[in-house]
Amino acid sequence: MKIFPAIDIKDKKCVRLIKGDFSQKTEYEISPIEQAKQFIDYGFKNLHIVDLDGALTGETVNLDIIQEIVTKFDFKIEIGGGVREFESIEKYTDIGVDKVILGSAAIKDKNFLKKACKKFPKKIALGLDSKHGKLLVSGWKESMDIVTLDFLKEVNDYGVSRLIFTDINRDGTKQSPNFEETSKIAEISNCPVIISGGVASIEDIKKAKMLKNIEGIIVGKAIYDGDIKLEELARENVEK
Repeated sequence: MKIFPAIDIKDKKCVRLIKGDFSQKTEYEISPIEQAKQFIDYGFKNLHIVDLDGALTGETVNLDIIQEIVTKFDFKIEIGGGVREFESIEKYTDIGVDKVILGSAAIKDKNFLKKACKKFPKKIALGLDSKHGKLLVSGWKESMDIVTLDFLKEVNDYGVSRLIFTDINRDGTKQSPNFEETSKIAEISNCPVIISGGVASIEDIKKAKMLKNIEGIIVGKAIYDGDIKLEELARENVEK
């Protein structure tokens, strides 16, 4: 199972939000580049990046920082945050990003998702952000009143290469991921699933390894707050 340490970028800094709330933002002293170097030094091969400025504006605001990380370090990077058009996907794939995550734009327009999967084969990841079993979009401010499992069934054959499932109620809370809901998603998904939101301890990583059709897990706030040490997380990482 792949471990994806996370870097969320806002105003050129590493930040973490609680349940996606920008008013509950913690800024960290370490820069995104320095943080990426730490992760590579501990042997991590995969990296999850969210451009929070991009999520707010719909533009590739931090493309320069992401390009620097791609150039300096040998990561397989998945990037999300406000990707709403083919041009943005192309910008990321052109600089060497492994997967581009589509969220709100894909949920609001399934045809966009379908075309993106065809135009960028094996490059598109689908981000499903769920609260009480229903999808939220636009920085988690807008409910679509769509049942997450129903939406997945509709787009399951589009050619998505990876699915990232986040329980919004757990994100940034360090209360453990929603393994039960994630398992339901993984059971029907045609592509491998990444667990996101709420990782609190190494025990969560070990539990995730027991689930079927799980490709990996994203770890964010627990690293930054020191609840999980990088050396112990590295021991659980199968892609050293």
